[in-house]
Amino acid sequence: MIAVQLQPVAAPLWSAPPSQQHACLPAPRFSSHSSECRALQAGQRPARYSSRPLAGLRTYGSTPRASCRCLWSSSQCRASSISERALALDGMRRCMSPHIDALQHLTSQACSICLAAALSLVLSLPPLSLADEIPDDLPFAPSQTVPATMEMKAPDPRNTDLSNEEKSTVELFQRNTPSVVNIANIGSRQSFTNMEEKKIPQGMGSGFIWDDHGHIVTNFHVIRNASDVKVALIDQSVFPAKFIGGDPDKDVAVLQLLCPEEKMKDLKSISLGNSSNLLVGQKVFAIGNPFGLDHTLTAGIISGLGRELATPGFRGVPIRNVIQTDAAINPGNSGGVLLDSRGRLVGINTAIADPTGRGASSGVGFAIPIDTVTGLVEQILKFGRVVRPVLGITIAPPQTIRQLNLEGVLILDIPTGSPADLAGLKGTSRQANGEMVLGDVITGVNGKPIKLQKDLFGALDELKVGDKVQLEILRGGQKIQVEVTLADKANSSE
Repeated sequence: MIAVQLQPVAAPLWSAPPSQQHACLPAPRFSSHSSECRALQAGQRPARYSSRPLAGLRTYGSTPRASCRCLWSSSQCRASSISERALALDGMRRCMSPHIDALQHLTSQACSICLAAALSLVLSLPPLSLADEIPDDLPFAPSQTVPATMEMKAPDPRNTDLSNEEKSTVELFQRNTPSVVNIANIGSRQSFTNMEEKKIPQGMGSGFIWDDHGHIVTNFHVIRNASDVKVALIDQSVFPAKFIGGDPDKDVAVLQLLCPEEKMKDLKSISLGNSSNLLVGQKVFAIGNPFGLDHTLTAGIISGLGRELATPGFRGVPIRNVIQTDAAINPGNSGGVLLDSRGRLVGINTAIADPTGRGASSGVGFAIPIDTVTGLVEQILKFGRVVRPVLGITIAPPQTIRQLNLEGVLILDIPTGSPADLAGLKGTSRQANGEMVLGDVITGVNGKPIKLQKDLFGALDELKVGDKVQLEILRGGQKIQVEVTLADKANSSE
C-alpha cells in the first residue's frame, strides 16, 4: 500500500468567472428595534437583502451571525437566530450554486481529473444543518474531517496503460527493492555532566542483502566510526547489525543482521551480475535512500568505464575500474545498488563528483564494480578480513623519496623471515661511520613500471597469496631482477 499525503494547494483549482463571483459584504449589526429586527421577528426577509445574497456571507466564507441587541424575550431571540440561520443557508445555496453549475458544465466537456475530483467532492457533501459552518480556509466544502493520509494500492504493471519499457522498469524495482536496506550509523559521545555515553546518529546510507544468512554489504564509509548500526528493511522493521569486516581501501564493508530466525527466512538477497562486460551507453538503475528517502529509484546510463576513485585508506591506492553513471546519486545513496536492465547487481553506488560542494547529484556518479566487490566479500565472510598478498617490507614515505630524487619505492626495513627477506632483498642501513646506505628501490613488478607506492600496491592487489612475482630492483645504481613468492600478512606495514 502507498500512503499519499494530502497537501494544500497554493490556489484553488478553479474559480468562477467575475460574473459569477459574489461580493464580500460586511456582517450586519442590527440595532435595537430596527426595521431589520422587526422584519426578522415577523419572519420576513429584510428589504436590504431582498435582491442579493445575505450580507455577511463571504464566498467560501463562514456563516454570518447577526447581532441582535434588542430587549426581546429569549424565545424571540431564538426565533430570530433560527430565522437568520435559515437566511444564511439560503445565501450559501445561492453562492455555491453557480460554482457547482460551472463545474458540472466543465466536467461534461472532457475536463481534467482534478476538476472531476473536485466536483465529486462537492456533490458528495452531506446537507448542511443549522449547526454547520464553512471554514475560511477551505474553498468549497463545509467543515468536515478529512484524513491526512489515504491508502491506495500500488499500480499493477499488468493492469495499467504502460509501455513495455515502463512495465519492465516497474517490475525491476518491485523485484529488487526488498533487497535494499537503509543503514543508520550510530556513534557515541561522552556526556560532560554524568560521564555517560550518549548514542548520536552520525549519518545514514544504503546497503543490500547479500545472502539468505542475513549478511548486508555496504560502503565502509557508511559505517565508519560507528558504535552501533541499525538496519531498516523494506517493511520498515529495524534491527541492529554487527560489523563482520571491511576494507577501507576498497570502501567495502560486511554486516550481520541480528534479527529473529523467522524474519531471516523472509530476507531476499540481491541477484548478482557481471561488471566485466559492461558497455558505455547501456541503461542502469540505482536504488537507495538519498536524503533518507527510502527505496528511491533513479535511472540513467553508463557514462564511462575504467575510472579511478580515491579512498581514505592509509595506502592511498585508488579503486580501479570504477563505473561512471549519470543516474542520480545523492547523499544517502552510498552502499546502494546499481542494476543493469535485467535487474542484476553490477556495482555499489559510492561517490559523486561535487564541484559545487553542495553535496547533490551533478550527473557524475561512481560505483564500485561488482567483480571487485565479490572477491572482497567472499574473503571477509571466510576470514573476517581481506587477505592481501604482501612482500613483507617497510617502505619510505613519499616525501622521503621526493627529497632523495628517486623514482620508485624505497625499502627501509625487511623483517626476518618475510618473503622479501627470503628472496634476498635489502633494506636501508647505516654504517659504523654513520653513513646511510640506501636499500633496494623497486622500479617494476612483472614488467609494470612502479613510480609511486600506490603503483606497487595496485600491482599487488591484482595478485594472490602464493603467486611468484618478478621485481625490478635498483641496487647501488644497478638494475637487477628478483623473484619473490607473495605471502599473507594481515598486519604488514606495507
